[in-house]
Amino acid sequence: MGMTKKEGYESRTEKFLLPLMEEYRFELVDVEYVKEAGNWYLRAYIDKEGGISVDDCETISRIVSDWLDKEDFIPDSYILEVSSPGLGRPLKKDKDFERNMGKDVEIRLYKAFNKSKEYTGALKAYDKESVTIRMEDGSELVFSKADIALIRLALDF
Repeated sequence: MGMTKKEGYESRTEKFLLPLMEEYRFELVDVEYVKEAGNWYLRAYIDKEGGISVDDCETISRIVSDWLDKEDFIPDSYILEVSSPGLGRPLKKDKDFERNMGKDVEIRLYKAFNKSKEYTGALKAYDKESVTIRMEDGSELVFSKADIALIRLALDF
């Protein structure tokens, strides 16, 4: 099983971005190549202490865009987007969990637990199998990762 075309594009873009992130002291959160509403998007999510600005995104976008034009390894027509992870982004990788320890997350389950499919609480712990959140009343709930449809940063309103 080799890499899919999609994974190949993502990892090649990631390899190009990592030294760039070092240079600018940014963090590469994720790279994804996805099809949405009939268009392909190559997206890079970047972050830094204090948050990423629109200018930061444009700077990186220009560099990546020039590199992509030169390398030309993606035959589909696609749209390049460089953005910050923002709120409401799903937590997928270990580093997503690490970065958001103690922050409020929203968990959506496949099946109802105690009559509810949605829980919000502070991210307390995680491992390969489970995610623990602390509820407002101080109690802790442990969910098996297999039961979680989606876990993302809770939006503060």
